[in-house]
This record gives sequence, structure tokens and C-alpha cells, in this order.
Amino acid sequence: MKIFKSKIDWWFGLILVYPIFLSITALLEGKWIGLLGLGGVIGFILILSKTTQYIINENQLLVKSTWIVNERIDISKITKIEKSNSILSSPALSLDRLLVRYNKYDEILISPKEKEEFIDELLKVNPAIEIKN
Repeated sequence: MKIFKSKIDWWFGLILVYPIFLSITALLEGKWIGLLGLGGVIGFILILSKTTQYIINENQLLVKSTWIVNERIDISKITKIEKSNSILSSPALSLDRLLVRYNKYDEILISPKEKEEFIDELLKVNPAIEIKN
């Protein structure tokens, strides 16, 4: 089993700025509910950053991100991997992404920190995967 963590971009930290600003504003106005909101947002983002990972286990790729995403992909069904900068919602914490195409019409965007090693591990299981840059 090989585990790859998601790459995390600088903009991911910026997601914290707005809720922190709103929470501080609420606290300054004496609204303690702002602290609850701040804790919730920071907690969720920390959980997201710690649990977004891609696991290669024998002949399967498992894409995990909190309790929201738990996708199993048969590596033998992967047909193509290509670089992407898509902003579509996905289990990827970076815009430096890989688009993984599998089955006939399925695809998923991911952002492993060690992209080349990740691709090499998939190719060991399925050398027929087309790699497009």
C-alpha cells in the first residue's frame, strides 16, 4: 500500500481569512457565536488538509477526503492521466492537478504532492495508461 498526500496551494490558506475576519468582527460586537463559527471553519479546513489522500492498494486507487469523498477506482480501468488546472470542485487542495479518466466516461481531479511517483506507481499496475502532459 502506498499513500500520497494532496499537494496544498497557498490559496488554501486564504480560505481561512474571510471566516476569521467575520468571526473577529462578530466577537468585537459581543457576539460569541462568531467564535463557534471560527472554530467550525478552521476545524473543517484542518480535517480536510489532513485527510485528503490517494491510496494505491494492489489494483485499486482509493481517493479519500474526509467523510465526503471515498472513491474506489480499479486501476486496470484507468485509461488516461493528464495535467489539469481546472477549478472544478474535487478532492484536490491544489490547482496543480491530474485528471484521471477511467471506465468509459468517468473522471476525477486529484493533486498528489509527488505526481511523478504517483503516476509511476499506477503504471506499475497498469502500463497501458496513457500519460498526457
